[in-house]
Amino acid sequence: MATSSDFDVDAVMGVLGTIGERFQDGTPEDEALRIAAVALLYVRENGKLEDYREYFRRFFIPATESVLVAQSSSTTEEADAWLAHGQGREGDLVRVAGKGFRAIPRRKGGGLMFLRTPPPCVREVVASAEWPG
Repeated sequence: MATSSDFDVDAVMGVLGTIGERFQDGTPEDEALRIAAVALLYVRENGKLEDYREYFRRFFIPATESVLVAQSSSTTEEADAWLAHGQGREGDLVRVAGKGFRAIPRRKGGGLMFLRTPPPCVREVVASAEWPG
């Protein structure tokens, strides 16, 4: 099981159960596994799983790798076209020719424009939104 913030709770519970079978009831290891399993169930049953996943991401992934980029483009023209077609939202982080930018409102005329934003905002791209390049 890869370390991923999109883990399957039931799969994790299965692994914890398998590990737990190796220890006698009442041992410190058995107790620790039970506490971890119940904590995970508590998070899920109280509707806080997505909050926990975000916490997990921040805890295990360095800040330079955890920021998601909404779009990646090899040229300024491609990035401008992406904004012009209304696909960007205010605050989106974008990679253009390997450099980081943030979509911000234009001061005049409405719409969005790019503001140069230095890395780490350019480290990871959402695969479904990545442009070639």
